[in-house]
Amino acid sequence: MRNNRAMTPHRIAVLALDGVVGLDLGTPAQVFGTARTADLTPLYAVEVCTPGRRPVRSTAGFQVLPEHGLELLERADTVIVPGIHEGAPITAGTLEPDVAAALRAAHARGARIMSICTGAFVLAAAGLLAGRRATTHWAYADRFRRLHPAVDLDPEVLFLDSGGILTSAGVAAGIDLCLHVIRTDHGSEVANRTARRCVVPPWREGGQAQYIERPVPRAAEAGTAATREWARQRLHEPIALRDLAGHARMSVRTFTRRFRSETGLSPAQWLLHQRTEHARLLLETTDLPVDRVARHAGFGTTAALRQHFHSRVGVAPTTYRRTFRRPPHPAWTTGGETAGGSVVVDSP
Repeated sequence: MRNNRAMTPHRIAVLALDGVVGLDLGTPAQVFGTARTADLTPLYAVEVCTPGRRPVRSTAGFQVLPEHGLELLERADTVIVPGIHEGAPITAGTLEPDVAAALRAAHARGARIMSICTGAFVLAAAGLLAGRRATTHWAYADRFRRLHPAVDLDPEVLFLDSGGILTSAGVAAGIDLCLHVIRTDHGSEVANRTARRCVVPPWREGGQAQYIERPVPRAAEAGTAATREWARQRLHEPIALRDLAGHARMSVRTFTRRFRSETGLSPAQWLLHQRTEHARLLLETTDLPVDRVARHAGFGTTAALRQHFHSRVGVAPTTYRRTFRRPPHPAWTTGGETAGGSVVVDSP
């Protein structure tokens, strides 16, 4: 699914249960529905289902009137379970047997399974997360661990890709996960274009902390956003920490502290991520030799690019380029070794 030729849109089933979180329910349709080829061909078709095609209540004060029942999961390429309100039975560990069976069957036949926020409770109750790393909203971590001790829960990250089953933290992290999937399926150019249409950041690294103590600086304070943009325009040049701090007119210590408070990353981590992303885009969209990609992205040498690219993406630059030149195939069958980016990825 990584080229722009005529294709049948990838089928996504969003499973809404009673108490579904309104934002989580709308996120897949908005993000995946915006993903299109350069000639505006839709890449995904998103539909909603409920058990028995019954109306369900949302946390946003409206009811969901679905057009499909659980049979939608039988033909979906991807199944997404949005978050559930904490008062719903699933957050106490109760899941309808037919829902659990439908999710297990979808996974068994090779469908990609995803959850947003407390939707991880549903996947865990269906038995799909036992022995895997997973995440959910940090505020529900203790309850999740009590109910599902067999799951290796990591509430510190934004999302996890664990070999065909993907989980995310709360609220906006669902957007990050959807963009990660689009990037995995179709590359950085499509994902970045989708993010621009949705007016959201194109990428937050999956391993970034869920909770940033002070992500938005006070109005009276000068932030680091302008310096980050300055650095993005100069990735091909050597950029030292003192250069970043000097541009922001801060001491190195103050700049480092403020940078981390705003992004959740150190300046060095952020800069390496930006260079990797730029290299990935060049590999996808140009025929530049790998040594020139290394120079344009600021790695300097092919060896340095290969080392960092493999560490963060999981494959060598040349292998990654071939992935986006091959005929399409289901991205989620790669056993966690995705070409989608520097995320937290585990094999099952």
